[in-house]
Amino acid sequence: MISTKKRTFLETPISDFIIPVEKVAHVLVGNSAEHALLVLTKTGYSQVPVLDTNFHIHGLVSSKVITEAILGLERIEYEKLSQIKVDDCMDRNVTILKIDDTFQKALDLVINHAFLCVVDYDGTFAGILTRRVILKQLKKYIYQTSD
Repeated sequence: MISTKKRTFLETPISDFIIPVEKVAHVLVGNSAEHALLVLTKTGYSQVPVLDTNFHIHGLVSSKVITEAILGLERIEYEKLSQIKVDDCMDRNVTILKIDDTFQKALDLVINHAFLCVVDYDGTFAGILTRRVILKQLKKYIYQTSD
Protein backbone atom coordinates (compact mmCIF):
# COMPACT_ATOMS: atom_id res chain seq x y z
CA MET A 1 0.00 0.00 0.00
CA ILE A 2 1.32 3.44 -0.94
CA SER A 3 1.38 6.07 1.80
CA THR A 4 -0.39 9.39 1.35
CA LYS A 5 2.95 11.20 1.21
CA LYS A 6 4.24 8.92 -1.56
CA ARG A 7 0.97 9.15 -3.48
CA THR A 8 1.08 12.95 -3.28
CA PHE A 9 4.66 12.98 -4.59
CA LEU A 10 3.88 10.57 -7.45
CA GLU A 11 0.79 12.59 -8.40
CA THR A 12 2.75 15.86 -8.64
CA PRO A 13 2.25 17.43 -12.11
CA ILE A 14 5.42 17.51 -14.20
CA SER A 15 4.88 21.13 -15.25
CA ASP A 16 7.29 22.44 -12.59
CA PHE A 17 10.10 20.16 -13.77
CA ILE A 18 10.21 20.67 -17.53
CA ILE A 19 12.92 22.52 -19.41
CA PRO A 20 10.95 25.09 -21.46
CA VAL A 21 10.96 25.09 -25.25
CA GLU A 22 13.00 28.33 -25.32
CA LYS A 23 15.93 26.46 -23.77
CA VAL A 24 15.66 23.25 -25.80
CA ALA A 25 17.87 22.68 -28.85
CA HIS A 26 15.74 21.55 -31.77
CA VAL A 27 15.58 21.52 -35.56
CA LEU A 28 12.72 22.24 -37.91
CA VAL A 29 10.96 19.99 -40.38
CA GLY A 30 12.62 20.64 -43.72
CA ASN A 31 16.06 21.38 -42.24
CA SER A 32 18.90 19.46 -43.84
CA ALA A 33 20.61 16.56 -42.12
CA GLU A 34 23.75 18.71 -42.30
CA HIS A 35 22.09 21.42 -40.18
CA ALA A 36 20.79 18.83 -37.71
CA LEU A 37 24.25 17.27 -37.41
CA LEU A 38 25.72 20.71 -36.70
CA VAL A 39 23.12 21.32 -33.98
CA LEU A 40 23.77 17.89 -32.46
CA THR A 41 27.53 18.35 -32.57
CA LYS A 42 27.53 21.90 -31.18
CA THR A 43 25.18 21.05 -28.31
CA GLY A 44 26.67 17.65 -27.57
CA TYR A 45 23.23 16.06 -27.42
CA SER A 46 22.57 12.60 -28.80
CA GLN A 47 19.19 13.59 -30.22
CA VAL A 48 16.94 16.63 -30.54
CA PRO A 49 13.25 17.18 -31.29
CA VAL A 50 12.07 17.98 -34.82
CA LEU A 51 9.37 20.68 -34.77
CA ASP A 52 7.30 22.49 -37.37
CA THR A 53 6.93 26.28 -37.47
CA ASN A 54 3.88 26.01 -35.18
CA PHE A 55 5.97 24.14 -32.59
CA HIS A 56 4.27 20.78 -33.06
CA ILE A 57 6.57 17.80 -32.62
CA HIS A 58 7.13 15.52 -35.59
CA GLY A 59 9.95 13.32 -34.36
CA LEU A 60 13.45 13.08 -32.98
CA VAL A 61 16.67 13.19 -34.96
CA SER A 62 19.99 11.78 -33.82
CA SER A 63 23.51 11.65 -35.15
CA LYS A 64 23.09 7.86 -35.38
CA VAL A 65 20.18 8.05 -37.84
CA ILE A 66 21.92 10.77 -39.85
CA THR A 67 25.08 8.68 -40.07
CA GLU A 68 23.06 5.65 -41.16
CA ALA A 69 21.42 7.78 -43.88
CA ILE A 70 24.78 8.71 -45.42
CA LEU A 71 26.44 5.29 -45.22
CA GLY A 72 27.22 3.99 -48.68
CA LEU A 73 28.40 0.53 -49.58
CA GLU A 74 32.06 1.51 -49.62
CA ARG A 75 32.27 4.88 -47.88
CA ILE A 76 30.42 7.54 -45.93
CA GLU A 77 28.74 9.80 -48.49
CA TYR A 78 29.14 13.18 -46.81
CA GLU A 79 27.86 15.02 -49.89
CA LYS A 80 24.37 13.65 -49.13
CA LEU A 81 24.18 15.64 -45.86
CA SER A 82 22.90 18.79 -47.53
CA GLN A 83 20.39 16.87 -49.67
CA ILE A 84 18.79 14.71 -46.97
CA LYS A 85 16.07 16.38 -44.90
CA VAL A 86 15.51 15.56 -41.25
CA ASP A 87 12.00 14.46 -42.26
CA ASP A 88 13.62 11.60 -44.22
CA CYS A 89 15.66 10.18 -41.36
CA MET A 90 13.98 11.20 -38.09
CA ASP A 91 12.38 8.78 -35.68
CA ARG A 92 8.64 9.47 -35.75
CA ASN A 93 7.94 7.20 -32.79
CA VAL A 94 8.15 9.77 -29.98
CA THR A 95 7.04 9.16 -26.42
CA ILE A 96 5.15 12.29 -25.39
CA LEU A 97 3.93 13.57 -22.04
CA LYS A 98 1.18 16.11 -21.56
CA ILE A 99 2.01 19.09 -19.38
CA ASP A 100 -0.47 17.98 -16.71
CA ASP A 101 0.77 14.37 -16.56
CA THR A 102 2.03 13.13 -13.22
CA PHE A 103 5.51 12.42 -11.92
CA GLN A 104 4.49 8.73 -11.75
CA LYS A 105 3.78 8.59 -15.49
CA ALA A 106 7.06 10.37 -16.27
CA LEU A 107 8.97 8.01 -14.00
CA ASP A 108 7.44 5.00 -15.75
CA LEU A 109 8.30 6.34 -19.23
CA VAL A 110 11.76 7.81 -18.63
CA ILE A 111 13.25 4.38 -17.93
CA ASN A 112 13.70 3.89 -21.68
CA HIS A 113 14.45 7.49 -22.69
CA ALA A 114 17.07 10.11 -21.82
CA PHE A 115 14.34 12.74 -22.10
CA LEU A 116 10.64 12.98 -22.79
CA CYS A 117 8.96 15.57 -24.97
CA VAL A 118 6.16 17.51 -23.29
CA VAL A 119 3.21 19.14 -25.05
CA ASP A 120 0.73 21.65 -23.68
CA TYR A 121 -3.07 21.46 -23.82
CA ASP A 122 -3.29 22.20 -27.56
CA GLY A 123 -0.47 19.85 -28.55
CA THR A 124 2.20 22.53 -28.86
CA PHE A 125 5.71 21.52 -27.81
CA ALA A 126 6.27 22.93 -24.31
CA GLY A 127 9.72 21.50 -23.60
CA ILE A 128 11.39 18.36 -22.32
CA LEU A 129 11.61 16.44 -19.10
CA THR A 130 15.01 14.82 -18.67
CA ARG A 131 15.92 11.63 -16.87
CA ARG A 132 18.41 13.71 -14.88
CA VAL A 133 15.68 16.02 -13.53
CA ILE A 134 13.46 13.06 -12.63
CA LEU A 135 16.29 11.31 -10.80
CA LYS A 136 17.20 14.51 -8.94
CA GLN A 137 13.59 14.93 -7.77
CA LEU A 138 13.39 11.29 -6.76
CA LYS A 139 16.66 11.56 -4.82
CA LYS A 140 15.44 14.73 -3.10
CA TYR A 141 12.20 12.99 -2.11
CA ILE A 142 13.97 9.87 -0.82
CA TYR A 143 16.39 11.83 1.36
CA GLN A 144 13.69 14.15 2.70
CA THR A 145 11.31 11.43 3.80
CA SER A 146 11.81 8.85 6.47
CA ASP A 147 8.65 6.95 5.67
